[in-house]
Amino acid sequence: MRYIPHRPTPGGPPIDATAPRRIRVAAVPAGHPYTRAVTDERFVDLRADPPPPGAAPGQWWPPQVLLPEWLDAHADEIDVVHVHFGSESSSTEELSATVAALRRLGLPLVYTVHDLENPQLTDQGAHRAALAVLLAGADEVTTLTAPTAAEVERDYGRVSVVIPHPTLVDGTALPVGRPHAGTRVGVHLRDLRPNIDGVGTVATLVRAVADLRARGADIEAVVRLNENVRDPDAAASIDALADGTDGVTVERAARLDDDALAGWLADLDACLLPYSHGTHSGWAELCYDLAVPVVGTRVGHVAAQHPADFHAFRIGDPVSLERAIVDATAEGWSVAGSDARGAEIARRRVERLDERERVRQAHVAVYRRSMRTEHAA
Repeated sequence: MRYIPHRPTPGGPPIDATAPRRIRVAAVPAGHPYTRAVTDERFVDLRADPPPPGAAPGQWWPPQVLLPEWLDAHADEIDVVHVHFGSESSSTEELSATVAALRRLGLPLVYTVHDLENPQLTDQGAHRAALAVLLAGADEVTTLTAPTAAEVERDYGRVSVVIPHPTLVDGTALPVGRPHAGTRVGVHLRDLRPNIDGVGTVATLVRAVADLRARGADIEAVVRLNENVRDPDAAASIDALADGTDGVTVERAARLDDDALAGWLADLDACLLPYSHGTHSGWAELCYDLAVPVVGTRVGHVAAQHPADFHAFRIGDPVSLERAIVDATAEGWSVAGSDARGAEIARRRVERLDERERVRQAHVAVYRRSMRTEHAA
């Protein structure tokens, strides 16, 4: 595998500034925050998502870029197609037709393996079939962590460029949280999508908090859900588990926007990630930016994103969660609202912006390499 260091040192090879024009990239999806974060606009012309017929404003799915007829009509307007998310909108046969159209048109395909397991699905059969098609057809493959690249090579025979997940936070002012007397742990269950084990996580958390408080720990936990959830029965069970439990509060409210979410996370001394399956986590990246330690399940390769900040527990094992919470909150900078956390956030901000510049350079290099690939007719 080719590896872009997760903690890059200053310097590195400069980008060739003499390129005649920007590389025209049709990304799927172009409007996603991750896609924008990895795009160096000095050298890349990221084309807007084509709106699907009849779609609401801002809706990019089902992705039109994957349609052979769209590619035929716009082939002279793009240089590279880069797929990140959205393949679940197409069948395996349709994705095969996409790859064939790209080959026929001489357009390179770059594929980033974000998910070896799709967090939006329970049955992974269709997702694995899509992976096989896209990985076989891609001119360049990237992924976010070395363990994922090893799985891709073992299971699909493709070598990946490992390019770490960059910060998605713009600007310089990040919240440090509000100081509070005890340890505050939180878990956001969002809309209870398929890879979130809300009931199992809350049951484990309730027991862990009770045990820690019985031993004299000053700890409280907050469980948050979106107002609209996919599994109302699970939401009712979560309410029942927390009802009358000292030290555990359930919040049910509208979905937080980006700034409000950052503020909510910053108030925590540790954030639980309640995943039953998956590969990587954008939430782990935001927690790293905010210097909020992560307590998570060992699914996929989330632990490889920021190993020093990751503390593992097992759903159904409150002792493992107790230990993870104690370990996570032992760091001197982890206390919300403290000067130490503010200093750690500032240190990481410099590191992350430097890393994002290198991530963007790495993507430019991948695009240029893909454009030099000989395409079969």
